[in-house]
Amino acid sequence: MKLDCDVVIIGAGHNGLTCAGYLAKAGFKVKVVERRSVVGGSVVTEEFHPGFRNSACAFAVSLLQPQIIRDLELSRYGLKIVDRSGGTFAPLENGGYLSLPRDKDQAVENISVVSKSDAGKYLEFHEQLRKTSLVLRSTVLETPPNLGGGFKDLLTAAIIGNRLRKLDLKYQRIFSDLMTMSVGDYLNEWFEFENLKGVYAFEGVVGHLASPYAPGSAYVLMHKYFGEVNGIVGAWGHAIGGMGSISQAMAKSAQDKGVDIQVSTAVAEIIVEEGSAQGVVLDDGKVIRARAVAGNVNPKILYLDLVDRGVLDSDFVRALEGYRCRSGTFRMNIALSELPAFDGLKVGEGLELITGTVEIAHSLEYLERAYDDAKYGGWAKKPIVSMCMPSLIDDSLAPPGAHVASLFCQHFNPELSGGRSWDDVKETVADQVIDTISQYAPNLKNAIIGRSILSPLDLERDYALPGGDIFHGALDLDQIFSLRPVAGYADYRSPVKGLYLCGAGAHPGGGVSGAPGHNAAREIIRDL
Repeated sequence: MKLDCDVVIIGAGHNGLTCAGYLAKAGFKVKVVERRSVVGGSVVTEEFHPGFRNSACAFAVSLLQPQIIRDLELSRYGLKIVDRSGGTFAPLENGGYLSLPRDKDQAVENISVVSKSDAGKYLEFHEQLRKTSLVLRSTVLETPPNLGGGFKDLLTAAIIGNRLRKLDLKYQRIFSDLMTMSVGDYLNEWFEFENLKGVYAFEGVVGHLASPYAPGSAYVLMHKYFGEVNGIVGAWGHAIGGMGSISQAMAKSAQDKGVDIQVSTAVAEIIVEEGSAQGVVLDDGKVIRARAVAGNVNPKILYLDLVDRGVLDSDFVRALEGYRCRSGTFRMNIALSELPAFDGLKVGEGLELITGTVEIAHSLEYLERAYDDAKYGGWAKKPIVSMCMPSLIDDSLAPPGAHVASLFCQHFNPELSGGRSWDDVKETVADQVIDTISQYAPNLKNAIIGRSILSPLDLERDYALPGGDIFHGALDLDQIFSLRPVAGYADYRSPVKGLYLCGAGAHPGGGVSGAPGHNAAREIIRDL
């Protein structure tokens, strides 16, 4: 039977493009098919108002692995990442603000104004997170051991366990706390100032519809130290031209290595013959034959929608049906005629304070109420908002004197009660988000000249993210590492020979890291 390629990859998101680049670099013939008309998946830059461009979904760089940037020569293909040095700016409910710059000594000085006790603990808090996260950070570009696997899996588990063993007993205990405790309980052990706890608790529920008191949510705090920007561990950066410049550089790199990328091409089904993946059938009926198939899509889509369930083990199907995808995210971009003037700052002043992120997450109670509202009523009456204004460091995104802002908001239930649809309520909800920010920046409403909205339904429908889940599955303890997406199949392989998962539904999960694509490519190369 004539083959069209060695590997066909479903989805030209950044992980699919990473996987394609590595496979092509190893000498394989690769074809990537993408349902949308552009490459990048949710890592794209789009014009949302005449003259205003911004990252449509993902909007900050931190987790993108330096090794991938080097191996695929992304800088050569136009990728330029600059440091977002502003830290966190947190408006306070009763006026004023708390500034947490990247300079930890300055942050301590700022915190001391509101709490001497918290200021005295702040540096140790960060040092414990940094040191404890080293164990997990070391696994990002590794294949997790499979439960029930053979000698190789036992050896991998022993190697990782040995890294944990080398930590002092104190840090082993801290690691155990971070992996099992809620972010709320963990922060209550450290701090007393509610707004400081709120800012860090947001890290535990970001992109996840969960209470700050959900067991295991403290684990996500360690993700702050997974990333690296221009050699600075834990830093956040901005890709000049928006996040789409990452996927564009990846696409150019892959194409230079011979990868064939075809957009506006949806896959109808995966061909499985004699227990092995043999290619794909497109929506138009065209067949692409290959030695292997890799899916850069949510695992529920890959295994439950594109594969005949009759070829899958019933336990595997049952586990995938129970795989949880509920992000709780409401994403907005707004075009601004002027910068918002937050309480305590005048228009155009204090820019160094708001170059990072502006976070409205006042307390653990504020986060808990937002979750309760979403759980029972559909969405938070007082939403959690993380806002950044990339045009402060990238003038390619807006006309002179104007700006763009990214709003990443929680909590918004993808499933509304009473038969309501997000299409019917999203404009009203967007107004509520703007009203929330305007309490702390009164000029914001009049400064808005355009906006785009992505409700949980839009994220699912437009970007193929079930439940609007930006991480391709919740980062709960039973859905990470050797349990992601399903126990026994954490090594990017599947029950079908020649079928692989190369997207964020595999280890290490969501975020713009490229790691799932990198790791899957390594396993595909080994098998082929």
